[in-house]
Amino acid sequence: MTTPPSLTPPTDTFASRIETCLANRDWPALKQLAERLEPSEVATLFDELGPPEYTLLYRSLPRDLAADAFSFLEDDKQQDLLRELTEQETRTLLADLSPDDRTFLFEELPANTAQRLLNLLGAEDRKESLMLLGYPKDSVGRLMSPDFATIRPEMTVAEAIDAIRQQAPQSETIHMVYVTDAHDRLIDELRLRRLILEPPDRRVAELLGGDPVSLNAFDPEGAAVTAMKETGYFALPVVDSQGILIGVVTADDVLELAVEEATEDIHKGAAVRPFETPFLETPSRSMFSGRVAWLMPLVGVNIISGWAIHHYEEMIQAYFALAFFLPLLIASGGNAGAQSATLVVRSMALGDVRPTDYLRVLVKDVGVALMLAASLAAAVFLLGLWRAGGGVALVVAISMAIIVVFGSVLGMSLPFILRRLGLDPATASSPLVTSMADIVGVFIYLGIASIILGSLAS
Repeated sequence: MTTPPSLTPPTDTFASRIETCLANRDWPALKQLAERLEPSEVATLFDELGPPEYTLLYRSLPRDLAADAFSFLEDDKQQDLLRELTEQETRTLLADLSPDDRTFLFEELPANTAQRLLNLLGAEDRKESLMLLGYPKDSVGRLMSPDFATIRPEMTVAEAIDAIRQQAPQSETIHMVYVTDAHDRLIDELRLRRLILEPPDRRVAELLGGDPVSLNAFDPEGAAVTAMKETGYFALPVVDSQGILIGVVTADDVLELAVEEATEDIHKGAAVRPFETPFLETPSRSMFSGRVAWLMPLVGVNIISGWAIHHYEEMIQAYFALAFFLPLLIASGGNAGAQSATLVVRSMALGDVRPTDYLRVLVKDVGVALMLAASLAAAVFLLGLWRAGGGVALVVAISMAIIVVFGSVLGMSLPFILRRLGLDPATASSPLVTSMADIVGVFIYLGIASIILGSLAS
């Protein structure tokens, strides 16, 4: 629970007071200040203090707060801190971390460093960590915690509450408790609130519905996000292929995962290679390489548009008004395509659209695209009539209609194609769709112009 605002001084005040304590080597005062911090506030202070100072601050934290605060730190801060701590301090920290946070830490470290830290763990913790690391990367097995509370169906409610009380200190969460049989197979799940409200002598078996929502350890991480969104549960059980309960995924892990996935999709949607560090902490060289890797190929693709314009140079010189409408038309096609791509990619991410829904999505998108095409074509026809006469107005209107429909279908189809090829649909970025729509739009526009205006001239 967050400390009430009245008891928690502003972080900048804390930072200055902590810096004063560090400068004066006033360790008792530093310890008193550290005890009043929340884990998230510690992470904020780490951003404001230098490595020597934040290491001393960390050593002043109470043991239970230190592990929670560590899980809030950015990856680079975690690794910097580990380099500063002694072997015994590191062993204590690793032992206090929750299994899922410990697994995430090992995933981000170089292999030799992770192995060194694994060797510092006790036999039980090492076995637990190796078990979690044995699941595929980005699977639910890596995300889950093996610490949870279970009860048996033959227990009374009073016995079940006693069992939960004994397991609570080691459990990731007790908002939801799990009913298992003698072979540890998952039977059902019950909210703790439900148990508390039942008569003490009632049997747990009488409360069961028998249809628990669960995840498989080998499911992709995204399945946890989808399942938690659909159920609204604080935690979801994880089972193996035989239905044996082996772990639990909690809302804090799923929220963090959802933020990471959304950020990655946004970056890809803008044709930027995803970054793993905050914006201000990402080196300029990394940002440059992450952006130029997309922009350079797109420049090459757009050269084709220039070649098309050069190919129809004589016609453009004869009907110079065509050049006025060219940016308008290709921008409309690209924008329509980017809209469709964004809607489909997001719907896929939310699970609203599956790969098998292509034809349904196509029919719906074409219907909308035709309405958009008719509206925009009418608008540019009037503009063309005013600026260049009936011939050019007709060319612009027909071109607008075809380009908008093509751009929409392209933007809608590209995520499906990428998913079929085993690629991330989010790669169907706005710049990619826009560039492809631009090229085809130029050919459509100038091709129609040559046909209509050529026939009118003859």
